Parts: sequence; structure tokens; C-alpha cells
Amino acid sequence: MALSFRLDGGGEGPASPRAATLTTDRGEVPTPAFMPVGTLASVKALTPDEVAATGARIALVNAYHLYLRPGHRLIESLGGVHRFMGWSGAILSDSGGYQVFSLARLLRVDDEGVRFRSHLDGSEHHYTPELAIEVQSALGVDIAMPLDHVLPGDAPAPDQREAAERTLRWFDRSQALDPEPALFAIVQGGVDEDLRRWHARELAAREAPGYAIGGLSVGESKADQYAITEVACTELPVDRPRYLMGVGSPEDLVHAVSAGVDLFDCVLPTRLGRTGSLFTDDGRINIKGARYREQVSPLDPDCGCAMCASYSAAYIHHLFRNEELLAYRLASIHNLRYIQRLCERMREAVLAGAFDAFAGEFLARYQPADEAVRAKQRARFRSRSRS
Repeated sequence: MALSFRLDGGGEGPASPRAATLTTDRGEVPTPAFMPVGTLASVKALTPDEVAATGARIALVNAYHLYLRPGHRLIESLGGVHRFMGWSGAILSDSGGYQVFSLARLLRVDDEGVRFRSHLDGSEHHYTPELAIEVQSALGVDIAMPLDHVLPGDAPAPDQREAAERTLRWFDRSQALDPEPALFAIVQGGVDEDLRRWHARELAAREAPGYAIGGLSVGESKADQYAITEVACTELPVDRPRYLMGVGSPEDLVHAVSAGVDLFDCVLPTRLGRTGSLFTDDGRINIKGARYREQVSPLDPDCGCAMCASYSAAYIHHLFRNEELLAYRLASIHNLRYIQRLCERMREAVLAGAFDAFAGEFLARYQPADEAVRAKQRARFRSRSRS
């Protein structure tokens, strides 16, 4: 599939904020851009039209999950994943490397691939780089990810090196297949700056149509996440899109764009929305809190999403307190629209030559979530990957 990337503004250095346009067979995607996550070909609780109305032009599906259920060949026979899920925009698929190492029961990992038991029914599978490409080609996505070996950020240095080298070999095998979807390369290496730099350089030499930065937002400190993102961007080609995998907190997006990242995905906006945790420029708020019980105004009068345009904060509070299903839908719409609007604001700031000022003002006002959340992520991923 055709894929092109045009720099529209910024990008004065290899790790500096930029605005660009990613063009696929299914239309243009202005960047910075956030991809809502439809793991099982569905963004939870929302229709494709509702997702598009938030400003999304590209969405994400997960090859590992769709391979297990309902099966990539079934989706292919039904016309591909775009028709299957009713989404007309571009689709990027994650190979499922993270899910293989965090959800499945690992039996063996070697250069051939990964043997695991499904987290759904315990069935045994041998997931190889070739199979990952076969699955994504059958889905008919626009952008595919190769199988990669993901470890916790605090894994021993020799293990990180081995995983990075294996990821490189797996990419070479995937690229040799000349898949129809545009195949991005994934930079791994934990929080070792030298290893990340080496891996990024090696992958840059392969001249992939785009590059992803993986193995972050798995529990490492924010300082490490920001530093590694910048290191990777410094070594990646300036004329190719850069995608930071699994990152969705507003403050993280601002830091990543400042380092030159173009694309993002994460379940966080919709997952938080379903718990009543909503994004504002001051940070997350809990709409279930008593302070919103009598608030006649919208949560954010400047938002314009379907929730804020039509309903009071008191009504959303009421829906959550009574566990009405509409609450989860409206809150998910709000959080996705907030993230899309943040990307639009960052793009405008880059094009106006005012990104540093925008970022400074935003980060001074926005109050991020407790660092303890990341500690829990780290512990959860470590326990799953070693089980």
C-alpha cells in the first residue's frame, strides 16, 4: 500500500517538534496524531462514526488478538478489517509482541519465534515473524508492525541486548517478505541509552517506511521514558514517521512531540473514561466526585465534544453514580476528543513556531497522575513476562 510522509513545519533538528502529513491509500493523517485503540476491531463502547467525530483519522487494531479470535482468515474472507469493523480511515496493526509477552503463557522464546498458550483457552501456538506478517496482510491494514521481543525496562542488560538483537533479526525476516502493508521497524533496548542508540541506527540503515519506539510506558520512570524517546528520535531518519507505542497521557504526548514523535496510541483515554476519570487542561478529574453533583455547566465549555456540547457535569455525574451505560460512551468520547484536540493544538503551535511556549504553558498547568501508577504498571508487566 502507498505511504508517504511530508514535513509541514518544525523539525529543525532530528529530535525537535514537527508537524507533518502522513498519506495512505485511505486519506491523509495530519500529525501529531493519536490512534484510538480498537484491539478487537472495536474501540470499546463507540461506533466508528463516533470515533471519527473525535477527530481520529487513523485507528489501531491488534494482530495477536484478532489472530486468536475470530481469526485472520475469517476477517480476510469477510473483506478485510476495514469492512469488518466499518472504519473507512487508515488502520495500523500492532503485531502483538507486547501482548505475547504480557498476556500469554510463554513456553519458549528463540530466534524462530515464540511458543505460547493462549490467554483465552490455553491452546498452544507458535507465533513467528512470518506469521505476524501473514496475519496483518490478511487483515488488509495500511501499516503493519513486525514481531518484536519486549522486556521490562529493568531487565538485565544482557537480556535487553539479546532481545534487541532478536528484534533486529525478526525485522529482517519480516522485511524480506515484502509485505503489502507498509512495515514499520520497532526500536527496542529498554532504558539503556547506548543500546537504544545502536538499535535505532541499525534499523535506520534498513530504510523502513516508518519507525516505532517500543518497550516504553511499561512501568519505567517518566524521566527514563522521555530520555529514551529523545535518544531514539535523534538517531531516526527525519523524513520518516515516528510512532511512540502505547503512550496516551497528555503530558507524555507533549514531551514526546517536543522530541520529534508523530504518532501515538494507547487504551488509556477510553479505559480511564469508563472509570469516570476525565481529561482537562488542569489534569484528570473524577466526575463521580460530589463536587460535580450540582454543576449545571458542562465539564469543559471549550471542549465541544458530544458530552460537553450537550450535557451538564451534573448529568454525567448522575450517569456514573447509577452505572448507566451512556456514561462510559460519553466519557470515552470526551477523553478521545481531548487527546485529538491536544494534537491539533500542538500542530498549530508547531506551524506557528510557538511550540516551546505552548508546551511550557501546558505542562505548568497540567497536573499529571501519581507516579505510583507507573510503579504498578512496572510490577504487573514484570510478573507477567517472567511467569
